[in-house]
Amino acid sequence: MNFDFDAVVVGAGAVGLACGRALSRRGITVLVLEKEAHIGQGVSSRNSEVIHGGLYYPTGSLKARFCVEGRRALYAFLDSRKVDYRKCGKLVVATDETEVERIEAVFRQATTNAVEGLEHLTGAQARALEPGLNARAAILSPESGVFDSHGYMLALQGEIEDAGGSVVVSTPFERAEALPGGGFTVTAGGEGGATLTARLLVTAPGLQAQDVAARIDGYPADRIPEGHFGKGVYFRLIGKAPFERLIYPPPIPGALGTHYRKDLGGQAVFGPDLQYVEGEDYSVDPARATEFGHYIRRFWPGLPEGALTPDYAGVRPKLHGPGEPQPDFQLRGSEDHGIDGLMALFGIESPGLTSSLAVGEAVAGSLLDD
Repeated sequence: MNFDFDAVVVGAGAVGLACGRALSRRGITVLVLEKEAHIGQGVSSRNSEVIHGGLYYPTGSLKARFCVEGRRALYAFLDSRKVDYRKCGKLVVATDETEVERIEAVFRQATTNAVEGLEHLTGAQARALEPGLNARAAILSPESGVFDSHGYMLALQGEIEDAGGSVVVSTPFERAEALPGGGFTVTAGGEGGATLTARLLVTAPGLQAQDVAARIDGYPADRIPEGHFGKGVYFRLIGKAPFERLIYPPPIPGALGTHYRKDLGGQAVFGPDLQYVEGEDYSVDPARATEFGHYIRRFWPGLPEGALTPDYAGVRPKLHGPGEPQPDFQLRGSEDHGIDGLMALFGIESPGLTSSLAVGEAVAGSLLDD
């Protein structure tokens, strides 16, 4: 059968575009569908823009593997495409004696995960690097950084289009149906909506992952994992950024905790926290500044009163609810749902941005290289 495209990817965030790039690099025609008016308007545009080292994730997990592989590939990609980044390093800080063992556990996990260049620091050594920091002890991860995530996504789009593929915005995925001889019919909406055929289908729509899977005819309902929305808000500092490196507390259940970064524009940003919400709520309550201030002063006692201003919020596609263990990335192929040529992605939250190139290679390899 002649298909309109070799592959259709649903979702033009960082992971969807990375999947499209990896497929394109294997010499096939790719169409990426995006419901928003611009690429990267969902999870990919409402995060910390941090390049994670790969410290925290359980040994053998996809998160551990993809974060380290993706981070190494990401720096090389950013260099090759001249996308702005700063490899500033990260300090994971114990602010009192009760947190020392928690950061030691992070060090052991990171070492097992083959994260390069890790160092134990005393409180005095940490303060020598970052005066004003409250630290009983710290871990230095020199491979962590911050980058221009939108510039990165534009570069991914450029590679897809250079290879003859297309990224189409304002074109929501509506449904798909597997064809008897292999491949899919895919129906897209919007002004440019159409029904087309493709040999392969990849779904990477972030917060809509469960809804998109349910719109694929024959996708088993009991194989669609339950989804939760994890909201995190950010506050920006009025005044000079106090630290050059990323500053992270020990991780909290279900997330990495409210942290500090100096963004590429030189401003200080704190966040995100974690609240479970019912929908895509991007409001930021200015009154939360008091709570944020108390938390930040644990590692930066010099935070001035009234220096925090509301910035933005993000919502993460979580597969666990409050108090539940944090699961791994889910890349669901035919062995899981029984539909040949389909790869469905669920729960691609942090470190999804850092991991995106590695996720894309894994998806393309599973569909084409086996």
